[in-house]
Amino acid sequence: MLGRVNHIAIAVPNLSAAVATYRDTLGAAVSQPQILPDHGVTVVFVELPNTKVELLEPYGEASPIAAFLEKNPSGGMHHICYEVADILAARDRLTSAGARVLGDGNPKTGAHGYPVLFLHPKDFNGVLLELEQVP
Repeated sequence: MLGRVNHIAIAVPNLSAAVATYRDTLGAAVSQPQILPDHGVTVVFVELPNTKVELLEPYGEASPIAAFLEKNPSGGMHHICYEVADILAARDRLTSAGARVLGDGNPKTGAHGYPVLFLHPKDFNGVLLELEQVP
């Protein structure tokens, strides 16, 4: 069911500073910021040869990243995103096995324009998982 790792997401308190670290210190290519109001975040992607790193900053009052940063003021790993071929089939298989899908259980459009779902970290060894359907 799982495909490759699409990205690893890191919540950051200051997106500009994090971009500078990845771009200037580490020499990585970094995308332009993208605001995702439905997810309550502003994101950039650090492009790597084998995957991406997503840097997340809170956007809006109800951002789930703001709550994460209250507990982790310096930031930290937020989630891992895996690719799937059929997100609805993956959701149905996971929920029938007892996994909890966050939100209303229906996919939202993610930063890449594809459907995404998030799975409860308590069901996956304390790690928030994102599934992204890719063509």
